Amino acid sequence: MSVKFKSQATADLLMLQAPAEALLRLLGKDNSLGQGILEVKDMPAALRVLHAITDERVELPPSAPVVESSDDAEDDRAPAFGDEPVSLRQRAWPFIQMIEQALAADKPIVWGV
Repeated sequence: MSVKFKSQATADLLMLQAPAEALLRLLGKDNSLGQGILEVKDMPAALRVLHAITDERVELPPSAPVVESSDDAEDDRAPAFGDEPVSLRQRAWPFIQMIEQALAADKPIVWGV
């Protein structure tokens, strides 16, 4: 499943459900109904939180998903693109950019509608 974030200020952002829910939890948003809104007044605080998790020195909460590669066999081949791990920090960047653009345009971000 996926979550589609929408704003009148940006193109839609499609994110896998697990990372989207992890980011929303970090922002104090409940996605149990499958829909919600990030108001313009809440965006500066959301950006502070998301910028903090993109700082490599900040420890992510235990609930934050991190995709890890497996070491099943010792192989000299470079991993294929699909085998490379993607962290929550990396997945946050498009959402950060969306929030920055929506904040600049004074437009909210909604999901699940």
